[in-house]
Amino acid sequence: MSLLDRRAAALVFASFAFAYFFSALLRAITATLSPTLTQEFALSARDLGLLAGGYFLGFAAMQLSLGTWLDRHGPRKVILYFLSLAVLGCLMFSAANSFSGLLVARILCGAGVGACLMAPLTGFRRWLTPAALLRANSWMLMMGSLGMVASTLPVQWLMPVFGWRPLFWMLAGGIALAMCVIVWQVPGWQAAFNGEQGSEVRPADGYAEVWRHAYFRRMAPLGFFTYGGMLAIQTLWAGPWMVRVAGYTPREAAGGLFLINVCMLFTFWAWGSVNPWLLRRGLDTNRLITVGLPVNLLVLAGIVALGSGAGAWSWALFCVSCTFVSLAQPSVGMAFPPALAGRALSAYNLVIFSGVFVMQWGIGVLIDAFMAAGLTQIDAFRAAMAIFLACSVSAYGYFLLAKSHNATQQAST
Repeated sequence: MSLLDRRAAALVFASFAFAYFFSALLRAITATLSPTLTQEFALSARDLGLLAGGYFLGFAAMQLSLGTWLDRHGPRKVILYFLSLAVLGCLMFSAANSFSGLLVARILCGAGVGACLMAPLTGFRRWLTPAALLRANSWMLMMGSLGMVASTLPVQWLMPVFGWRPLFWMLAGGIALAMCVIVWQVPGWQAAFNGEQGSEVRPADGYAEVWRHAYFRRMAPLGFFTYGGMLAIQTLWAGPWMVRVAGYTPREAAGGLFLINVCMLFTFWAWGSVNPWLLRRGLDTNRLITVGLPVNLLVLAGIVALGSGAGAWSWALFCVSCTFVSLAQPSVGMAFPPALAGRALSAYNLVIFSGVFVMQWGIGVLIDAFMAAGLTQIDAFRAAMAIFLACSVSAYGYFLLAKSHNATQQAST
């Protein structure tokens, strides 16, 4: 394989990051639009959770095929095909006149941006050193946080001017522009190998080796419940909590989401800055998660206990303290040889985004169920979050108890 020089790596990173910005904006925009969509389409909490989760359902549905295609055809070709679906999904969402129309368009949007992180990470696994890969992963997530920042107050400011439907026309145009940048700057798979591709063994089909891998299975519950749950909160339920539990106005809730995503942006920037330093000093992913994740669990327990006293700063601290689990994704990729990287990363991404869908929809179902059982709205939200906390504690316990027997993979991480 061939490593890219610094200038080429920076241009490739910037091209992929531009597309990932729009992917994250599209992912999180339903949190800001939830009051408007709830009123216009008379959505229940369950409907709202399903609508937001539809993005992740479409996203997750593409991951297994995506991994195989990335290993065979390379990042540039695959991401361009996928992004064309996202453009179509944005246009369909802008034209939808019913909940079912919104849901189908949302699923298509999720499927279309399904390659926006996996494509660059698959390329980075071959094109960058391990330390540079860890940094690139965190800074890609930083760009995602920037997209989420753009989905909050900026969307709230533009809504009275344009309305929510034209915003999706603009998103379609931005994604189309990102496709042009990728065509311009990202090398093809063979070009990236500089003629060395003949030395690569063509990867076997299937995911059996990935699913059997001890380290993958050790990290899977954290990805599904803990990180997936955090994304469900960040991209949807933090907004309704602030409005329905903490008593924020919709505009104040948009400001709270802005705060949360700015905090995440700076957190991922910091991780990208310190990851190479930590790796050189032997502070690997397993140790960082072991020490850091209990803070996240304590913060969530505090939010459940505080109820209406927990607002934007509480959720910002919760999301920031959960970013220890984000280190698992590049570590899973490095635990496999380059020829399997696309499938390993996509399989783990499938775990994460399946978790987001289940947690996003499931929290809405639980809220409705607890309210039907007689709890107040505030207590229904608290009870749903308490169940999420129990799932996260169980995932952390499994991580501590599970042991990886592959010495090579532990050395990689």
